[in-house]
Amino acid sequence: MTLPLAAWFQGLGAIDPAPFFVLSLFPYLAFLWWARQVRAFPRLALRGFQLTLLFVAVTIVAAVVAQQVYGRQLADVDPLHGGAEAFLTLSNLVVLLGFRLLPSPAPQKGPVAGSGAPQVNKS
Repeated sequence: MTLPLAAWFQGLGAIDPAPFFVLSLFPYLAFLWWARQVRAFPRLALRGFQLTLLFVAVTIVAAVVAQQVYGRQLADVDPLHGGAEAFLTLSNLVVLLGFRLLPSPAPQKGPVAGSGAPQVNKS
């Protein structure tokens, strides 16, 4: 006896995921467009998010090469898989640096909100 949920998951496994990958490109491109419009968005981080598209392109090419040359899927051809994943690592590093290298906020003059009684200058 199979549970209804198990049958649902089996049916879900039969769905081809390729159209979902293509459809996911549109919200990502919208995000990139939005990030480009926002002046406060770190430019280096934006480059990192753009590099993620390069990772996708490299992965697609590597998958085709793995299938055509080796007759295997990309995950089974370590040099190609590792090379493609290196682009993801690079894009993640650039995003991290883009946000990490943001200038620190300027120190506030006067009392900090919520710090209690106002400071009195005794000069």
